Amino acid sequence: MPMQPWFTDAKLGIFLHYGIYAVDGVAESWSLYSGELSREEYMGQLAGFTASAFDARAWAKLFTRAGARYAVLTARHHDGVCLWDTAVSDLNVVRRTPARRDLVAEYTGALREEGLKVGLYYSHSDWSHPDYASVVHPQPPNEDVAVHPLVAPADGKEYPEAWARYLAYRDAQVGELVSRFGPDLLWFDGEWERSEEQWGMGRLAAQILEGNPETVLNARMLSHGDYATPEQGVPLERPAGPWELCLTLNGSWGFQPQDQEHKSVRQLVRYFTETIGMGGNLLLAVGPREDGTIPQEQVERLEGLGAWIAAHSEAVFSTVAGLPAGHHYGPSTLSADGRTLYLVCFDPPREAVSLRGLRSRVRRVSVLGTGAELGHRVTGGLGEVPGVLWIDAPAPGDVDEQATVLAVELDGRLDLYRGPGRD
Repeated sequence: MPMQPWFTDAKLGIFLHYGIYAVDGVAESWSLYSGELSREEYMGQLAGFTASAFDARAWAKLFTRAGARYAVLTARHHDGVCLWDTAVSDLNVVRRTPARRDLVAEYTGALREEGLKVGLYYSHSDWSHPDYASVVHPQPPNEDVAVHPLVAPADGKEYPEAWARYLAYRDAQVGELVSRFGPDLLWFDGEWERSEEQWGMGRLAAQILEGNPETVLNARMLSHGDYATPEQGVPLERPAGPWELCLTLNGSWGFQPQDQEHKSVRQLVRYFTETIGMGGNLLLAVGPREDGTIPQEQVERLEGLGAWIAAHSEAVFSTVAGLPAGHHYGPSTLSADGRTLYLVCFDPPREAVSLRGLRSRVRRVSVLGTGAELGHRVTGGLGEVPGVLWIDAPAPGDVDEQATVLAVELDGRLDLYRGPGRD
């Protein structure tokens, strides 16, 4: 089935790692897995999870101001703690925490009210389930490997009856997410601990799509995924097919108060434009506190990114990947009709901006956001090899604080020379 068109034009999503790990401000699930906290200490955070200031409508409005078109919430991370009232486990915030609220239901409703697409994160792995044995964690001494939740069978094989129970539990929870909340996107994780066959990915994908044929699935569904999900760095080459860069606002996925290394708005604009210039989406991670509030430092950066997107929306939405590397020193996008190039300049241009390999005739060049028209000329060129297009640098008053965008209107669809070494 072809990718849902809303996804490829969304450009920006918000990734929310929200769970009991925000109580002590520790790494989500991994602090349990690594032994940073004992199981008793980690699960003790259930008693402190209140969601007392959780306001899903405020979240949704913030995401809209940020320019996002969708969001993804951790409905259940590897620790097994669910943010909805699942019928197949009491390890959820409705029954086991002071919050006593179905956070997935509130989140889903608020996003839909705001016109945003709903994404839900779910881990195939559950490091708390009695029938789940991790294949990565070292085996503690003198433990019964058949029942311990964090150890692998000694011979690497599954215990068939336990594994069948576990898959029935996972499939039931995913079925609840689909039937109760109808997510537009399911963002799976934790797949690295088993093979596609062991996970029963084909059966699970069929179950999901039977419930909602338009559900978008990420690459952690392996061969049944719709798009790639690189993390924490823009790829050097454009991935094949649809893709999404997962990026943290600071250095942590969830709330960790000691992590104050927040990326600047200018850095976020750079990540964002480099990503959409290669045809991808940016899924930007924020970490709410246990009470449900998003730290002000993160709010300010989301709003700063959103202000830039609003002023340059023409270069963002209804565009496709721009020029290949080597034509322009910076990212670019191309209008859906192929007639306008949008060149992103991170630093204030000095004297001129160059564009190489352009066969199309240029009708007009202007600064997006101010409308200032810029002079332009072509020099050089020989035979089939086009000359260099030189665009006059915009005046200082037309330069954007974060990144300046030049709209290059073409006389017809984009036609590029890609001589030897460029194909």
